[in-house]
Amino acid sequence: MKRSLRETIADLWTFHDRGAVVAVTTSGLVGKDGLARLGRGVARQAGERYPWFAARLGALLAASGHHVRHVGERIVSFPVERHPLERPDPELIRRSAVELAVLAQREGWTFVAIPRPGCGGGGLDWQEVKPLLAPYLDDRFVAVTVG
Repeated sequence: MKRSLRETIADLWTFHDRGAVVAVTTSGLVGKDGLARLGRGVARQAGERYPWFAARLGALLAASGHHVRHVGERIVSFPVERHPLERPDPELIRRSAVELAVLAQREGWTFVAIPRPGCGGGGLDWQEVKPLLAPYLDDRFVAVTVG
């Protein structure tokens, strides 16, 4: 029997430090310099923590569009909005959940930490977002609320 998405309150990056894959919520904006625009929240944290992140994500966005991708070092992009100033798109969040589940299955990942997509600076309500994820993300995935 498939078990459901888990939830916890923690620092998302502690999971990465312990070997988990971390999903980073992203926009699809790339600057003229080729760097992904990281905006706020987890994307900004990823850029501060990993100086290579904006360039690698920008190259992936330019080459293959705004999709879930393994950016490197157990970090994946999780599209939630097309532009950092837009409100997160629930349909894009649903599509990203599907793509993340497929990627995790293909790569054999057993533990993936994901922030509540669109619920921090994006302003969406978790009670509206969780049902978008639940059909696709099982107990290999943990939704992290920053504590």
